[in-house]
Amino acid sequence: MGRKLDPTNKVKRGPGKKARKQKGAEVELAKFITDGKDLFVFCPLLVYESIVVCKKIFFFSNQLLPIERAAKKEKKQKKLMDLGSEDDDDDEEEEEEEEEEQEDDGDEKEEHQDEDMDEDGTLETNTDDVDRFRLPDPEESEKEGMLSLDLKTIHQRIKDNVDVLCNFSAKREEGKARGDYVSLLKKDLCTYYSYNSFLIDKLMELFPLSELVDFLEANEIQRPVTIRTNTLKTRRRDLAQALINRGVNLDPIGKWSKVGLVIYDSSVPVGATPEYLAGHYMLQGASSFLPVMALSPQEGEMVLDMSSAPGGKTTYIAQLMRNTGVIVANDANSERLKSVVGNIHRLGVTNTVVCNYDGRQFPKVMGGFDRVLLDAPCSGTGVIAKDPAVKTSKDEADILRSAHLQKELILSAIDSVNAESPSGGYVVYCTCSITVEENEWVVDYALKKRNVKLVPTGLDFGKEGFTNFKQFRFHPSLKLTRRFYPHSHNMDGFFVAKLKKFSNVVPTVPAEKGEGFSYVSFVPGISTVQQENKSKSGPKKAKIAKMDGEGVKAAGVKKPTVKADVKNEAPKSDKNEGSRFEKKQAKKRKKPTIVKKRLGKNKFQKLKTMLKKHERE
Repeated sequence: MGRKLDPTNKVKRGPGKKARKQKGAEVELAKFITDGKDLFVFCPLLVYESIVVCKKIFFFSNQLLPIERAAKKEKKQKKLMDLGSEDDDDDEEEEEEEEEEQEDDGDEKEEHQDEDMDEDGTLETNTDDVDRFRLPDPEESEKEGMLSLDLKTIHQRIKDNVDVLCNFSAKREEGKARGDYVSLLKKDLCTYYSYNSFLIDKLMELFPLSELVDFLEANEIQRPVTIRTNTLKTRRRDLAQALINRGVNLDPIGKWSKVGLVIYDSSVPVGATPEYLAGHYMLQGASSFLPVMALSPQEGEMVLDMSSAPGGKTTYIAQLMRNTGVIVANDANSERLKSVVGNIHRLGVTNTVVCNYDGRQFPKVMGGFDRVLLDAPCSGTGVIAKDPAVKTSKDEADILRSAHLQKELILSAIDSVNAESPSGGYVVYCTCSITVEENEWVVDYALKKRNVKLVPTGLDFGKEGFTNFKQFRFHPSLKLTRRFYPHSHNMDGFFVAKLKKFSNVVPTVPAEKGEGFSYVSFVPGISTVQQENKSKSGPKKAKIAKMDGEGVKAAGVKKPTVKADVKNEAPKSDKNEGSRFEKKQAKKRKKPTIVKKRLGKNKFQKLKTMLKKHERE
């Protein structure tokens, strides 16, 4: 309202805006009220009997009715006006009213809390009974089989069941075993996330229950799109600026990589930009960076990528080597090699040779590499977000089949490496699977079969590999391997192990027990399987040599009789007839006949009987 213009002319002011609206009973009631506590003495009027009844209800809390508060305010205002408090503004009166209302509200809250103490206690106990998870009865489970449940109820039941299993002793239902809860959880997980029972069993063995749900949820979400900068043609800063100008929202992938970028959204297709076609970057998952970083190839080395398609790791190796040295990019599938060739040309790689061989037979083709990268084919349990068909298509036979193939490949990869390399002798084994049978079990097999040892991968993050799992007991050095999970590291499930070969000698298992290990020197041109067969055939050759001696003796005994019979038929000069070539052919023809007589117990016994008859004669 503002200040008065004439300070000498004092004008009495009325109540504020809120009080001015309240007219009627409070004006009359103010004449009889002296204090709030003496309300019962000064209420003789029948008009206010309803007010007395309300006052009795709020007696224990000293709570005033709104009409009483208005009357008290009016009385206070009159006193202030009599004392000459004309300089107070309406704003101050409104503030006082708000303060009184806040105090009254606080009194009401305290009153309700005091009155409802018992009711709250009973409510808490009731909610505890309701919130406690209870297993369904057999009748309810039969109904669930007949009628499909809502996915929301199944999801809530999974959460409650996991909560009970994490604190089983305190939250379990009496008379129910842990197996009942676990079987119900398996059934719900298979229904809600669409997995088969085999894969759910494998995952429950691999993860704690609290972490299992996070892993399954992470597989329902696509991993972020990541690209790798091709430093042979550009720098990451320049590439990021060019893509930002085209409407791409991106960030560096993390401190662990100097060439990776993660793309959140883009107004243009990332796989069709001019920068992509010019070979400035490669669309590549974040997990595919890790094995190449662990391999850490050096300039001028000879490197083998045993299963190279589609070429992301091969071109990254060439990028780190700065197009020096030699890279052999091999893959067993000739159709997939087309993508390798295309990416090599697009990214400007000039030090790579592409070939199509079975990785298991590669040591027969060539060897002596400084470093080998083996991204083995696997079941794909780490990339379920990319390929949801894995949820229902894999079983125990698929896992064991993949593990057998991986064992053969890792042995051939180790045999392709030269342990005497001055800068290398390393093998990196990686898979996009998280099962133990395809990872730690395979690496532990390689440690037993070849002269290799595990070394640190050089990766700062990731979880350690298993040294024991169920019935498996692995080498303690397997803790140097690294595992990566989608729910922990926001990348595809991956496994990386780095091996160092310290000897080209191949240990082979002896034929007889108690003889110890026999060793065979490695020859790059001959496969290790052939070398092992040669080593195993050693004792047999010794036996054959003895038999050769006996056969020669027998032949020496028979020759005189033959000569005696043939002396009259052919002269000695005829023996020298014929060329050297014919003599060699005759020798070659005689050898298999002697070998045939040597082989088999029956023929050897016949030879003995013939010798005995000859001696008797």
